[in-house]
Parts: sequence; C-alpha cells; structure tokens
Amino acid sequence: MTSKGSGADRPLTYRDSGVDIDAGNDFVKLIKPLAARTARSGADSALGGFGGLFDLKAAGYEDPILVAANDGVGTKLKIAIATGRHDTIGIDLVAMCVNDLVVQGAEPLFFLDYLATAKLDLDTGKSVMEGIAEGCSQAGCALIGGETAEMPGLYRGEDYDLAGFAVGAAERGRLLPRSDIGPGDHIIGLASNGIHSNGFSLVRKLVEKGGYDLADKPPFDTGCGTFGEALLAPTRIYVKSLLTALGQTKGLKAFAHITGGGLTENIPRVLPTGLKAEIDLSAFPLPPVMRWIRAEAGLDGTEMLKTFNCGIGMTAVCAPDETDTIVNLLKEHGENAMPIGKISSHDGAPIVAYSGMEGFVS
Repeated sequence: MTSKGSGADRPLTYRDSGVDIDAGNDFVKLIKPLAARTARSGADSALGGFGGLFDLKAAGYEDPILVAANDGVGTKLKIAIATGRHDTIGIDLVAMCVNDLVVQGAEPLFFLDYLATAKLDLDTGKSVMEGIAEGCSQAGCALIGGETAEMPGLYRGEDYDLAGFAVGAAERGRLLPRSDIGPGDHIIGLASNGIHSNGFSLVRKLVEKGGYDLADKPPFDTGCGTFGEALLAPTRIYVKSLLTALGQTKGLKAFAHITGGGLTENIPRVLPTGLKAEIDLSAFPLPPVMRWIRAEAGLDGTEMLKTFNCGIGMTAVCAPDETDTIVNLLKEHGENAMPIGKISSHDGAPIVAYSGMEGFVS
C-alpha cells in the first residue's frame, strides 16, 4: 500500500511543476548580446555570474558618493500584455530608475532587472530585454545582471512583472538639490512623452468603461499608430541632456522627476521649508492623451495635476540669469524645454501654487 505523499510511478521533476531550468539558461544566452551592447567604462556587461561587477576607478571617479534607486512600471504592463507589444516596456523600467538618479546629480552607472512570470516565453522575454538594453543605452549605463523567475503558482497565463535596480554616482559635493535654492529662482519644464508610467490603473478603467479597443485608432489626436501604442509611449529618459546641462552651466540647483503625484507632490520634494513653486499652466499645453483622460474621468485640474505628469516629465530649478542658456542647451540635446514658473517665499512646508488653471483644463 502506498502511503499518502509517497513517491509516484515516475519522478516528479521541476519542469513538471511548471519551471523549466533549461529555458532559463537559454534565455540568458539569448540576452547576453543585448547586455554586451550596453558596455561602458567600469563594466564589461558580462552576464551569467553570481553578481555584477563595476569598477568606479575605471569609470573616472575620484571621491564618489553612490546613489541607488529601484522601481517598476506598474499596471502599464497590462497594456503591453493585452496588445502583445513588449519592446518598449523595458525602456519604461530603466527610465523610472535612472531618472530618479539624475535628479540627485548622479550619473547612472549600472542596472539590474528582475523579470517574473508564470512561464518564460523566450520571444516575449527577449522583447522585454531589448527594451531594457535600449533604455540602458539611452541612459549611458551598463546592464550588468538580473534575475528571471518562473512562478506558476503566483502568476497565470501571459502575466509577468518587472522591477529594476540602478546605481549611479556623483563626486562628493556635487549632489542635488543644492542648498542655495531661493526666491526668484526659475523653474524649467521638460516635456514628457505622454502618460509615462503612472496612473495606469485609472487609465485601464477608462478603457474598459468606454469599451475602447486598443487595436483601433486612439480617441484623441496623435501622430500615428493604435490606441494601445499611444498608451505605451515609453517614459522619456532625461539623463544625458541633464548631465550635459549640469556639466556646462553653474546655475542648476535641483531637478524633480514628475511621476506619481504629478507636479503637485514631486516639486516640493526638492524645495526647502519656506519656499513654494509658482507654476504658470499657460506656459505648456495639456497633451491630447491627458485631455482625453480628464474628459473621460471627469477630473478637475487639481486632481489631474496630482495624478499625472500633465505634459511635464521633469523640472529643473535654476538661477534666473542662466535660464535662457539652460533652456537652449536642453533644446540642443533633444528636449522640449521651457520656463514654466518661479520660486517664491512661503510660510511652512513647500507647496506648488498654480496660475492659469482655467485655460489649462478647458
């Protein structure tokens, strides 16, 4: 008599439980050339070891402070899965991490990813990793490692999740924000690519409620492509343009990455107590996709500005006498940059105050 829990007629392997070690090994081989494309000074980007190595001295640093950031892309993944488009979501993953590094004045050095799924599909995985490699190339950082996990008991069907971890460095004394931010300083806005990577739980509800088909043309003006492609427009990576501006000017005092919480909650994170940011909403347009969200959800301007980036993916605080120089320099390096406000005195914790709200949401 066979007791409960004893051996079966044949061995029960790891593959029988839904985890294919061979597929994982094949995946590593598949993505090694992608990682090699991101090689930079300090890293050779070789994959397959137990850990990734980086040589700060070889990267040219003398007395560096390390800065680390990690993030994911949230439920934007559900749009990628629904459309079968996985080649840009990796750019989002890198962007969400490296943009948080550069706001502290740090150069992104290396990146590691984590991909978890019910069952590893090599084609999907390769598309995701192509996006990650592209994001690393845009940011100038090396993809030096990562982890892939098959967890059929936790994920189902085509579902997968992504997380990323980035490390950067700045020479001691060069970190941002600077302590000399004060009344009269100007605020520069750098345009976003669209929704970027936050607010998608609401966006997906709007798509479902409205009965929209992601394969159709979007219900708002756009250059080309489907609704799904418009929603998947990848998060802009601002690293190289901001580092160039930092290196070539002396007036930059702070950056703020505009993610969840929008302008309302992210700009105060880099301001000292006793200051407020005055933002002129007439200085930049609300993008078509944002107008669609506002109308479809029935949101007022206040709610929009603390939920979405509303067209500004990054802000910079600078000395007023260098505003024009910095704006022009950013434009030369591919950014749609514009003055959008100023810093003034305020009693208490830092806040954002808006003007031009009526025209912004009309």
